[in-house]
Amino acid sequence: MSFTLHGIGVSGGIAIGRAHLVSHAQLEVPHVEIRPDQVPGEQERFTLALNRVRRELSELVTHIPVNAPAEFEAFLNVHLMILGDDTIAEVPRALIADQHCNAEWALKQQMEALIGQFDQIDDPYLRERKTDVKQVVERVLAVLMADAQSSATITLPEEGSILVAHDLSPADVILFKQHRFASFITDLGGTTSHTAIVARSLGIPSIVALHHARRLVRENELLIVDGTHGVLIVNPDQNVVDEFRLRQHEWELEQQKLRRLTTTRAAVLDGTRIELHANIELLEDVYQARENGAAGVGLFRTEFLYLNRGELPSEDEQFEAYRKVVMEMGRLPVTIRTFDLGADKEIEVASRVAPNPALGLRAIRLCLAEPQMFRRQLRAILRASAYGRVKILIPMLSSATELNQALHAVYEAKRSLDEDGIEYDRETPVGGMVEVPAAALSLGTFTRKLDFLSIGTNDLIQYTLAIDRTDEAVAHLYDPLHPAVLGLVASIIQTGAKADTPVAVCGEMAGDVTLTRLLLGFGLRQFSMHPANLLSVKQVVLKTDLDEVTHVAKRMLRTDDPEKLRSLLHRINSL
Repeated sequence: MSFTLHGIGVSGGIAIGRAHLVSHAQLEVPHVEIRPDQVPGEQERFTLALNRVRRELSELVTHIPVNAPAEFEAFLNVHLMILGDDTIAEVPRALIADQHCNAEWALKQQMEALIGQFDQIDDPYLRERKTDVKQVVERVLAVLMADAQSSATITLPEEGSILVAHDLSPADVILFKQHRFASFITDLGGTTSHTAIVARSLGIPSIVALHHARRLVRENELLIVDGTHGVLIVNPDQNVVDEFRLRQHEWELEQQKLRRLTTTRAAVLDGTRIELHANIELLEDVYQARENGAAGVGLFRTEFLYLNRGELPSEDEQFEAYRKVVMEMGRLPVTIRTFDLGADKEIEVASRVAPNPALGLRAIRLCLAEPQMFRRQLRAILRASAYGRVKILIPMLSSATELNQALHAVYEAKRSLDEDGIEYDRETPVGGMVEVPAAALSLGTFTRKLDFLSIGTNDLIQYTLAIDRTDEAVAHLYDPLHPAVLGLVASIIQTGAKADTPVAVCGEMAGDVTLTRLLLGFGLRQFSMHPANLLSVKQVVLKTDLDEVTHVAKRMLRTDDPEKLRSLLHRINSL
């Protein structure tokens, strides 16, 4: 029987192959009461299990294939850091002593407590790091429960197979990295999960968040994966297979053509220059950005430096991370966003954001609440400015008070560097992200004091429509084409132009080729997106007549009918 499942496409393209199921057994953890005299032995058993898993992961690090993406080692190091964190390495030992319980039960209880904390974090990238905690704990549990293998029992796939799993860890991927496979699909994950990052780095058509694929798909069934549209077709008939083989061939030809555009200057038909920059999260993303012809880094998310660790990154550690990216980009600009954390246990603010983290202490609010941590990062960014063209980007500004305090913090960071005799670019531009409707509606406050603006469309849409974009129950209401959203985006771009303040878009809208011409029609001249989208967007830019798209874009701003808006969007993309 043929059927179709829908998920989140995280890496474009089409794959056709046989299903290879990856088993991730759900471990049933027993609760066993132990005598007081058994506590030391149980604690030692727990320590031995931790040490064994640490050795396994360290061994994987030393055997990463030469051609594997650099992200793999970073992910494994994250898992090793989790193993060494007191919340995993020490708290279960205390629970064993306090509750007189077996090590498995203590570890499971602590895992559930940590996951509960991660669920309170608003930032999707940080929230999905709970998956790393689960994967590490499952490995330790497997050892404790005398499982001869890890919790993920993986049989190496045949070449061209499509891997079907409930979830995949980076360590799992390394086990079959040396074998060629066409795609992988998972029940769990999101656009910022490690599974998605690995898929994009490998350039493999893949889908996550399919929910029930692992349960419904059988071994060796024929599958079609449309990573562009997030569609999985199980047991397709021959006509469907033939159609998708044709689409697959067309996709491959299109990718070959796109690669020829890498060194082409991004400009519309009348010669107007369009800046296409890259969003990066990991240090290694900068290489893909260069390969795809990025004109700079429009958004360097720095949160990864703060993830899954027992202590905050030092100024020197941050400086080295920023300097490497700046050096790699040469004379191209690098926009470094100050940390956009929503909650973080190392600085003990989780309890303050728990009621509603999306509206709580996050981004610039957290920066201002933790001035020493903010100052440390600002100093590191400014120090990196001595090695290239650096810009500082402040997230989630909503008021003049926050803006003034942020600018004062930058001033103080500069003053302290002067006192220490440390070199930096004194003219380092400072910009702000427009993510809150209040900022969009009072933009004059920001254009007078900031050097540039960047529209974070993901949060701007979320806050404008009062929709949690990570909540599946309301995610279908998340709509970039909502008239209110279009009005705000167009207004920000136009207000910035009148004030002679450069405006970029760095949210998902920037990398959506169906919206490229609409944004150009609004007057946008700088886009920043995932490196994988750069060439597709550039292709649209090169074929665009500004006068024509501007006329249609103005018509779209004058209508509030959803059907008419989509009809006009189709028209603008057909010009």
